[in-house]
Amino acid sequence: MKKLFVLAAFLLVSASLMPSNVYAQDAAGGSMFGGFMPLILIFVFFYLFLLRPQQKKAKEHQQLLNALKRDDRIVTAGGIYGTVVGVKENIVEVKIANGVNVQIAKPSISAVISKDEEEAAKVPEIVK
Repeated sequence: MKKLFVLAAFLLVSASLMPSNVYAQDAAGGSMFGGFMPLILIFVFFYLFLLRPQQKKAKEHQQLLNALKRDDRIVTAGGIYGTVVGVKENIVEVKIANGVNVQIAKPSISAVISKDEEEAAKVPEIVK
């Protein structure tokens, strides 16, 4: 992805620095398209590499929030781990310790932890 980004940036810069006949022509004639070409290329570049991936990630996060259910392990944006106890429209009740339930806003949930990820994250005990 990084190589593609560098290549696209290089092509964008080189295309905008190409010599053009637009400046050699008189003011009355000439191509307006040639003058707008760098702006069009910049817009396409920003759409492909910034806007589209951001929209895709937001859509995935919304699907994650809509799929929340009881007993899911979650991580909030603040780094708090917990287990979902109940789900309302925009509020999720989360158990963070024995006898400690908190209500948090749905958008503040950053990830749902699967069983495999939870097992991989455990630190093995040192055998003495």
